[in-house]
Amino acid sequence: MRPLIAVAGLRSPRIEGLRFDGVVTAAAVLEAVYRAGGEPAILYHGRPGDVPGRLARFDGVVLPGGRDMDPRRYGARAHERTEPPDDVQDEADLAVVRAVLARGMPMLAICRGMQVLNVACGGTLVQHLPDTGVTHLDAFHEVALDPGSRTARVLGADAVSVSSYHHQAVDEVGRGLRVVGRAPDGCVEALEHDLAPVLAVQWHPEDDAETTPYEQALFDAVVEDAARHRLEELPS
Repeated sequence: MRPLIAVAGLRSPRIEGLRFDGVVTAAAVLEAVYRAGGEPAILYHGRPGDVPGRLARFDGVVLPGGRDMDPRRYGARAHERTEPPDDVQDEADLAVVRAVLARGMPMLAICRGMQVLNVACGGTLVQHLPDTGVTHLDAFHEVALDPGSRTARVLGADAVSVSSYHHQAVDEVGRGLRVVGRAPDGCVEALEHDLAPVLAVQWHPEDDAETTPYEQALFDAVVEDAARHRLEELPS
């Protein structure tokens, strides 16, 4: 059986073809998980207190991109460029991260997902990146990875070109996290957790995972970790 991967859904007030609001995720994320051998399932936000029990039936998690977090979550006032908050989305995603870390579940966190991970661990965010000459919004740029990091081993390279779409980024790094990748301007681009099998990237590997092996490798890694996690969870 394919490892069951929970892909956290994004609340959307309007979806083409539907008369009502909905919960969605990018097809490219689902396709990348499926190519990796996983069975992706969109995780409805539900009630935060129910998340740990609901995640128990899954083998791994992907926490994808989305809108800006509420700055109050990390003790800041909103910048003029910060998007209006969605408290339900923030609560749901933070509950997912906390449950993942508590259970030691495999997770791939993407863009906003990495930012949520950092805030859940007590870190903060840069609400709007200054102009540094590196284009982070809707562009490709280089990322240098720590040679000894798991992320570099998974991607099979110490430097990669990535598809970037964000205007916020990690500032103060949260507890238990370490920076393993940066853009040429110093922007944090990859994090790893000291204890949990968690990979986190600021870029969007799903954008070109179908044609770029090192991007697909991130999804392959979380599915492989999920398969091992399922075996470890089986009663002896």
